Amino acid sequence: MKKNLTLFLMGGTLYPSLEILCRGKTDFSMALAGGACVCLIDSVCNGKLHAMPLSVKCFAGSGIITAVEFCTGVVVNIILKLNVWDYSQMPMNILGQICIPFSILWYAATIPAMLLGTCCSRFAAAHAEK
Repeated sequence: MKKNLTLFLMGGTLYPSLEILCRGKTDFSMALAGGACVCLIDSVCNGKLHAMPLSVKCFAGSGIITAVEFCTGVVVNIILKLNVWDYSQMPMNILGQICIPFSILWYAATIPAMLLGTCCSRFAAAHAEK
């Protein structure tokens, strides 16, 4: 529980920070999505898929991030009409909420997300022994 809260807070802080650096702005929903993604990636990629090759883990992580992005986008952009992002000009997009180019980026972003989970687990284990 403590590990998941830590991962959620880390993902919820790091992703919006990166977005501010790259886009100059962010939205509170990105903190929720970032936190959820890091927790899910840790559970799936570092958990259930721990013995699988890195490429398989990155593919799964990309799917996780893309799914969270789609669900968040439907709520935030379509239902609430907050217009946080719009990928409608990007190739192979779905409802302007997800697209292939960003899913490829999320493939690579899975690696640091997995590392956060691994570091958090090692830190917790080291402090549990004391």
